[in-house]
Amino acid sequence: MGKRKVLNEADLKELVLPEQGEFLGRVTKLSGGDHLLVKCTDGETRLCRIRGKMKRRMWIRENDVVLLAPWDFDPKRADVVWRYIKAHAEWLKDNNYLPEVLEA
Repeated sequence: MGKRKVLNEADLKELVLPEQGEFLGRVTKLSGGDHLLVKCTDGETRLCRIRGKMKRRMWIRENDVVLLAPWDFDPKRADVVWRYIKAHAEWLKDNNYLPEVLEA
């Protein structure tokens, strides 16, 4: 069995902006396994799940800025779609994508 390829900061160079129905948020707590508590731009705190595609490839820590896709049948829960590196989080803050509530 071979080693799995792990994404690092260099692989995250592209900037993914939120599309229709997606939110930005800041991770407030790691709940264990693949679950997180995330404070979203709409003021809600959602229980989020790291998608299987990202689970072992992209490490997420507290205070990271992430992109979320809420579930259709339960809007209090969401999937983490993307994690932003520090430079992209700064760009989002400078261009008014992140409100003052989420700044750390």
